[in-house]
Amino acid sequence: MKAEIKVPVMGESVSEATISVLLAPLGSYVTSGQEILELETDKVNQVLYAPAAGSLSLTVEVGKVVKVGDVIGFVDTDAKVVEAAPKKEPPAPASQPAVATPPPPTPSTGKGARKTADDFMQNMGKKETTTIEAPQKIIRDGPHMSRKKMTGLRKTIAARLVEVKNKTAMLTTFNEIDMTSVMAIRAKEQEGFVKRYGVKLGFMSFFVKAAVAALKAYPIINSFIEGDDIVTFDTYDIGVAVSTEKGLFVPVIRSSDVKSYAEIEQDIGTFAKKAREGGISIDDLKGGSFTITNGGVFGSLLSTPILNPPQSAILGMHSIVKRPVALDDQVVIRPMMYVALSYDHRIIDGREAVLFLAHMKANLEDPARLLLDL
Repeated sequence: MKAEIKVPVMGESVSEATISVLLAPLGSYVTSGQEILELETDKVNQVLYAPAAGSLSLTVEVGKVVKVGDVIGFVDTDAKVVEAAPKKEPPAPASQPAVATPPPPTPSTGKGARKTADDFMQNMGKKETTTIEAPQKIIRDGPHMSRKKMTGLRKTIAARLVEVKNKTAMLTTFNEIDMTSVMAIRAKEQEGFVKRYGVKLGFMSFFVKAAVAALKAYPIINSFIEGDDIVTFDTYDIGVAVSTEKGLFVPVIRSSDVKSYAEIEQDIGTFAKKAREGGISIDDLKGGSFTITNGGVFGSLLSTPILNPPQSAILGMHSIVKRPVALDDQVVIRPMMYVALSYDHRIIDGREAVLFLAHMKANLEDPARLLLDL
């Protein structure tokens, strides 16, 4: 009996995948549930498992693009485990007198040829003619270079970033936030927060809550374009960018408006762990209406984040740096953070973008306002 191996459904927006790694040799005996290959989609990677025990046969190879529902191999359940017989060493050949073989002549003409001393002497006084060849690669390989193919995920990210730049009227506006109050709350409540909830109180939960309040005040930021329509979400599902070695993932914190700070921090910790370990799913990534990315964890002082389609806005957080600022006509040192809002200017006007950031600034500099849903 042959058990089919099919490409499974991996989410409503995923129709194809690429064979990225073969985890079991072809023709080998596999057990039921054993990992046999890894599929790479434009969102996540997914491992495929043997449907039964038997001999593995695949009709695909690494790099092959397959569609959901395709039969890509089977497991022959009638096959038995066969132990490899010990190899017999071939008899040693009778000793024969060694025959000296002259080395092959070094080519002195043609592409890639090395010049000999005779060539050099014969060509002295002759004019060299140079033929310009069309370059095969922008940068030729050399002893101090390495080359590898882009993963399917990286190619998809690259294509989408270019698409965003080409198909949206993206603009970025900036502001700065005095983080004194938020940092004071974290310092005061951190120990008790960790004991009670098992996670640290980070900056991101404050920004998620402040973003939700600003989205309620300016719902056009929580919208996107579909054909000739402007579609506005009435939910507050906030994507939080997580950077991994495989690329950037944006898992979504559902119903951020009704979740507590602890629940938001727990969600972020769970998503970050799943993303690093390759366990994040399509369901974790779909459906967000607004995204927050934090380049500050890598030391970024200022940047212009790129939209996460089909969303129309994304907030960029940055490093907290102590800077002199004017406060009550006095120069004081404060922990300041630059924030950036990139938005699609086709549906979001500059006024709304600027007021959105100003709303967030007011709530983060006076977090008590968040309790009043201001």
